[in-house]
Amino acid sequence: MNVSTSAQRIRLLFADDHPLIIDGMVALARTVSRFEVIATARGGKEAVERCLQHRPDVTVMDLGMGDLDGVAALEEIRAGFPAAKVLILTVRSGDEDVRRALKAGARGYLLKNAPWPKVVEAIDAVARGLRYIAPEAAAALADAAGQAALTAREREVLETLARGASNQEIADTLEISEPTVKAHVTSILAKLGVEDRTKAMAVALKRGLVHLG
Repeated sequence: MNVSTSAQRIRLLFADDHPLIIDGMVALARTVSRFEVIATARGGKEAVERCLQHRPDVTVMDLGMGDLDGVAALEEIRAGFPAAKVLILTVRSGDEDVRRALKAGARGYLLKNAPWPKVVEAIDAVARGLRYIAPEAAAALADAAGQAALTAREREVLETLARGASNQEIADTLEISEPTVKAHVTSILAKLGVEDRTKAMAVALKRGLVHLG
């Protein structure tokens, strides 16, 4: 179905690993006459399967799903269904989360603290082929503009560092020398604009560069 106006039926898939979120979204969607919930998914892998099976007009999906990260799920969905329109609905407001989701093909990005009318507005916009980015998400991207990006290796070091690993443990895990680890850590601190590892973790978590749990 090609949804061109908000008066037409919009077939929806909701994907989230929290049952209460799913149940709440389905209940709210049923209050909008033009919305039709055709499927739900309780995780990233199921989201991919259901989206490729049902090909909804809009998929509303969380990022933080345990079995398969939302960005990875989005990439798989877009690989099998290039025309998929996905609206991310998440608690993650870091610039890196937003950037990765949009790069993977998300058409919209909304935070879970948004009131229901805003969710409806976002779904309508994405269904029409427009982009819908929450002001908080747009602000995060703007604030991070111009900041030096971490290299792929620096990201690996940062992710390992977030698990509490020492320099030697990072070196062993990534199969590099300890002096090389120290050089990467120094570069990471400089790029994040902090003086120590503790502050680096705080900034990394806020920006969505790493996630715990």
